[in-house]
Amino acid sequence: MSFLLRRRQLVRETGIALAAACAMPRLLRAAPTPMSASASWPNRPVRLIVVYPPGGVSDGMARVLAEPLAQSLGVPVLVENRPGAGGSIGMDALARAMPDGCTLAFSAISPITLHPLVARVPYDPLRAFAPVASVMRTPVLVVGTPAFAGRGFQELIALARSQPGAVRWATSGVATIGHMVLAQVRMQSRTAITHIPYAGGGPQLNDALGGQFEVLSTNVAAQQLQYIGEGRLQALAVGSTARIEALPAVPTLAELGYERANRDSLFGIFAPARTPAAVLQRLNAQINRVLSSDAVRARLRGAYNLPVGGAIEDLAQEIAVDRRRNRELVSGDRSQFD
Repeated sequence: MSFLLRRRQLVRETGIALAAACAMPRLLRAAPTPMSASASWPNRPVRLIVVYPPGGVSDGMARVLAEPLAQSLGVPVLVENRPGAGGSIGMDALARAMPDGCTLAFSAISPITLHPLVARVPYDPLRAFAPVASVMRTPVLVVGTPAFAGRGFQELIALARSQPGAVRWATSGVATIGHMVLAQVRMQSRTAITHIPYAGGGPQLNDALGGQFEVLSTNVAAQQLQYIGEGRLQALAVGSTARIEALPAVPTLAELGYERANRDSLFGIFAPARTPAAVLQRLNAQINRVLSSDAVRARLRGAYNLPVGGAIEDLAQEIAVDRRRNRELVSGDRSQFD
């Protein structure tokens, strides 16, 4: 082959490769890697960043996954809590990590699909991360604390209307799913409810029991349900596609007329962008294997989470849909997301 023909072929092949790369969804791009590099992975312990504080539902479920995942991978999986700013601190740590498959994060999708729409974040939500696998869906529970003397969700709204700003509603932080629920309730009910953001789900529970605010939205967990059963907290509503088995008398937000506030949390595993595609696929396969275990599924369901799993592309699609929906909601009245 002549030098000129070979040069034309190289130009054509390079153009095809660039076009294919540009056509890929940005969240799915991964760095090319030699087969030997991906075959040797993992060659050291895997760090699993949990972007929420210890003691919350997400922390507990991450630890449920870590042990069987370590057995499946053949290396330790070390859980590290990096809470704060609605999950963005932990996700920023992930974005800065080496893209070698040995640093992952367990997070709801809100630090990618919601937080960047309402606050400044130190990472590019579209380019900094590679989805690995969906893990679980968790209903959102809206509860009244001892500071709320009324009964039921409608009495809460009536109080908010009669005393603007007096009702304090706590969430796990700005731009979390609980904050989205609150924002939608405020917009639809046209009430002035004071937002009390926390660093995560665990720390706010003690303050809820102490009546430091009137209401909170949090992920459903066994501990909250225990306090409801003891009468220390009052279940007002759930964000879910249907009423949950543990609280059959408690309506969904959709039933109460707040369809747009009726949200649940999707949690997944993420890697840094440019993690080799072969490593992402192997991680996805191992996580799905863990999620198919009867023991793990029982632990997830026992904590009122719905196991999900699926392909990398499934999580990427969920992220795209949720970001588009959140953009539409936030653009309606940005002041509601303060």
